[in-house]
Amino acid sequence: MVKIKRVYDPPSHTDGRRLLVDRLWPRGLKKEGSRIDEWIRDVAPSTELRSWFSHDSGKWIEFKKRFFKELDRNKDLVDRIASTARKGTITLLYGSKEERYNNAVALKEYVEARMRGSEKKDAA
Repeated sequence: MVKIKRVYDPPSHTDGRRLLVDRLWPRGLKKEGSRIDEWIRDVAPSTELRSWFSHDSGKWIEFKKRFFKELDRNKDLVDRIASTARKGTITLLYGSKEERYNNAVALKEYVEARMRGSEKKDAA
């Protein structure tokens, strides 16, 4: 199961493995005590894409297309995240104040699509 959560929200016992999926470390967050199991920078959007998007909801569809192309070039890492999610709950952590239009929301969609795709292959 894949969940998403703002990194500044308190950890929960239902979070499972907590993965920070931002390219930059969140402002004001101390590494000690943050309860982040892994920081996976390489599944975050490129600096150029992040700057272009700037959490503009009008660019959301295009952002996802561009971001998914970037993720297509990093399928091994995405597959590792999907494999971890198949074994138990993972929570993708993000730092943005924007809750609906951020990279973790898009990454969750991408990872779940990869998981569904591999389930279809396994069933065949």
